[in-house]
Amino acid sequence: MNLLSLLAQAVPDPVGQLAAFKDEAVEFVRTNGLQFVLNLVLAIVVYYIGKAITGVITRIIRRMLERAKVDGILVRFVSNIVYYVLLAVVAMAALDRLGVETTSLTAVLAAGSFAVGMALQGSLGNFAAGVMLIVFRPFKMGDFVEAGGTAGVVEEISIFHTILRTPDNRRVIVPNSTVTGGTITNNSHNPTRRIDLVIGCGYGDDLLAVKSFLNDVIEEEPRILDDPEPTVAVSELGESSVNFIVRPWVQSSDYAAVKYDLIERIKLGFDQRGFNFPFPSRDVYTHPVEA
Repeated sequence: MNLLSLLAQAVPDPVGQLAAFKDEAVEFVRTNGLQFVLNLVLAIVVYYIGKAITGVITRIIRRMLERAKVDGILVRFVSNIVYYVLLAVVAMAALDRLGVETTSLTAVLAAGSFAVGMALQGSLGNFAAGVMLIVFRPFKMGDFVEAGGTAGVVEEISIFHTILRTPDNRRVIVPNSTVTGGTITNNSHNPTRRIDLVIGCGYGDDLLAVKSFLNDVIEEEPRILDDPEPTVAVSELGESSVNFIVRPWVQSSDYAAVKYDLIERIKLGFDQRGFNFPFPSRDVYTHPVEA
């Protein structure tokens, strides 16, 4: 059985059906053509005017949130949600003006949304995680955080992902579900941080002299806070060194700079005073082998 036979069985009289469809189309244009064109023009007008009004409302809400000194991340998130929700309402109104039965369309959209939701479970999970980040606010814009396996400054929380800027100025986009699914370390939340250093000296060095030098280094650094009081103490008698803990407190914004400066000053001071930094060493002995 060839293709023409199959078509003949499926459509007994294709020419007649085409002619009937043509007559129905001509009759529709003759009786409803003007009204359809008018509805189409009105639908387009409704859509574009509604879209413009949506933009105005979104901008008003954004300005109100900014004047209320709401966090910038929350302002962007709410503005995006409001814009797309209002745009969906405008699209429904335009379709209703065109004569489309929106009640049936709503049911179709609900069924389609369910199917799309099943296919986009990951994206919906990211959206839900974004809502959680906005509601519970474990960090805000400008905070230096460690989340989702990445460390960086928070630049934006969008609907589906969080944007971080790494210390070497890379832009990293992390899915929101990855951020909320793991540990979040916010290094900027508290105004002060403690620097933790372990400094080892040799067993042959003057222990009190080393401790006095470390205290002097702390006292000479103006960025170190007096309260809480810095700690310099012997913490361990190691295998090859006597270890001190050096724990000063600084402003969170000064953490990295002060830490690096302390390490440099301690190393230079050890060299000048003849203190030793023990390090692993190995002696190799060779024995002649008689031929």
